[in-house]
Amino acid sequence: MAGILQSAKRIVVKVGSSLVTNEGRGVDALAVGQWCRQMAQLAGQGREVLMVSSGAIAEGMKRLGWAARPREIHELQAAAAVGQMGLAQIYESKLRELGMVSAQVLLTHADLADRERYLNARSTLLTLLRLKVVPVINENDTVVNDEIKFGDNDTLGALVANLIDADALIILTDQTGLYSADPRTDPSAKLIEHASAGAPDLEAMASGAGSAIGRGGMVTKVLAAKRAASSGASTVIACGREPDVLTRLSRGEAIGTLLTAPTQKLAARKQWMADHLQLRGAVVIDDGALRKVRDEGKSLLPVGVTQVIGEFRRGDVIAVRSSAAVEVARGLANYSSSEARLIARKPSSAFEGLLGFTGEPEMIHRDNLVLV
Repeated sequence: MAGILQSAKRIVVKVGSSLVTNEGRGVDALAVGQWCRQMAQLAGQGREVLMVSSGAIAEGMKRLGWAARPREIHELQAAAAVGQMGLAQIYESKLRELGMVSAQVLLTHADLADRERYLNARSTLLTLLRLKVVPVINENDTVVNDEIKFGDNDTLGALVANLIDADALIILTDQTGLYSADPRTDPSAKLIEHASAGAPDLEAMASGAGSAIGRGGMVTKVLAAKRAASSGASTVIACGREPDVLTRLSRGEAIGTLLTAPTQKLAARKQWMADHLQLRGAVVIDDGALRKVRDEGKSLLPVGVTQVIGEFRRGDVIAVRSSAAVEVARGLANYSSSEARLIARKPSSAFEGLLGFTGEPEMIHRDNLVLV
């Protein structure tokens, strides 16, 4: 555990509803303040930290005076809308007290399934991190349906880890970690301190839903670890009530359960891209750009593009071809085909005059480019 967490530079922290709202009694300002203090300490060490926080529906229930979680979708959405105000306010005030700037980001699964919205969300989060802002992320429960009924923020935490190429996902829960059996009913259950994410026996060990406040259980955390591992991020499942849990984990202390990714981050991301690519068009590049992309591992810049083939949108997967019409790579386009034709052979300084806005300097960023 020491090596993985000590070396992690980009960390996604997920906290569950029961922790954030003190078992449904409303947002626990003291607990949130403690996590914010620890995140500030990690940021002071040069790490980038994102918080995925549950609790909007539970806080909304408290503000509306509801003792039991409603079943009606529209009532759940209303509770989320009311509660999100309080959740965002407490994170903003606690981080501001520590001299840090926060940002609220609401996502849905659809945002990450659509390629254009995926790139937009990724660009926004990476820009916030570059500006030393702490993104506080939650599912946009006011507009989703199935996610409220069946979803969970464990999955969202894993998707965010995939989205921004995190090194580690830390899931804070009200349980000590993953056990060999349910410790509430089996006194012989033992804590699993270390295992490989995605190991087939882990899902059998995990059991049931967690609490009446949250919708996830240990099995969702095991599945989230498996999903995070697909892009090379390892996961720690630990008790959020442990004193200084985040800073102790970052020092390499063994707390809870560590589920390690079996594949290195870069290799995992390239494999993920290779498995999910469906070509929508192509660009032809000159020999200079070919050397940069193929031999030096650089991003593809529009100045190196000589021809745009087909029709595609921002976020679509396109092929990269040499002047000899040989496919050398493929990746996610930062510009549509019509925009690409305008900026081909042009430096980034000319983009605003040609497009009316300034976007990314790359046609395809190296993180979204895989050689073939």
